[in-house]
Amino acid sequence: MDPFEHPGGPAVPAGQELEALVRLLDRRGAVVLSGAGLSTESGIPDYRGATGRRRSGTPMTYQEFTGSADARRRYWARSHTGWPAIAGARPNAGHHAVERLRRTGHVAAVITQNVDGLHHAAGTREAVELHGGLHRVVCLGCRRTSPRAELDRRLEELNRGFRRPGAELRPDGDAQLPRPLVDGFRVAGCPDCGGVLKPDVVFFGENVPAPRVRHCFELVDAASSLVVLGSSLAVLSGLRFARRAAKARLPVAIVNQGPTRGDELAGLRLDLPLGPALAEVARLLDAA
Repeated sequence: MDPFEHPGGPAVPAGQELEALVRLLDRRGAVVLSGAGLSTESGIPDYRGATGRRRSGTPMTYQEFTGSADARRRYWARSHTGWPAIAGARPNAGHHAVERLRRTGHVAAVITQNVDGLHHAAGTREAVELHGGLHRVVCLGCRRTSPRAELDRRLEELNRGFRRPGAELRPDGDAQLPRPLVDGFRVAGCPDCGGVLKPDVVFFGENVPAPRVRHCFELVDAASSLVVLGSSLAVLSGLRFARRAAKARLPVAIVNQGPTRGDELAGLRLDLPLGPALAEVARLLDAA
């Protein structure tokens, strides 16, 4: 029985899951949808881990960020502390394998829910950053965009000696800090208009820009299959693409450590470390 013709049916026999993924990608033209689990091997925590339960900590919402100077101070203090870890992260074997598969035509396009820029750093320059990227900053007043490194230099000048080594990094690139330390942090405004600066990412409570969503739907519609890598699909922004592919009867495969919200949509589910698994898939396809 072809698992892609009967999603949710009998599982692929144990030990044959990787070969099934190789056969799927050998059809060429797949679209990859990647999530936080792909970047854990680069030292960036994911949101849920193998249990599927969300890690502790409340993410900043768009409404809170835009409505409160105190919230912005808290966000930028934590983000400034965590930024060196994000800026210093490097693509892992999984990112490089995806780029290898893209160059050989097995993958036609990449959509990532991640904001760490690691697909781009691995050479996948046209990867669609669904939720934006931490490496850019946007002014909510004049809409000027600028590199995060530029803001980092300004924040460092305003807050010399602020960073503390060993702070716990969180999935969004910020770090846990005690409240008294946060209260003394100085926030920088836009150098052009003095407006509020925000990382060029989609916060919780904020919508992904409609043109970006339409583009992603077009990529899925043109694909031979959808391969989900390292995403629990817990939020609609990613799940909708798996639902769209399944509705169009496109094969859906999920490689993730732990359960996902889209498991019933998939004909193939692999619970494996992504870096080694994807590197082996790329090797087998190269050898075919």
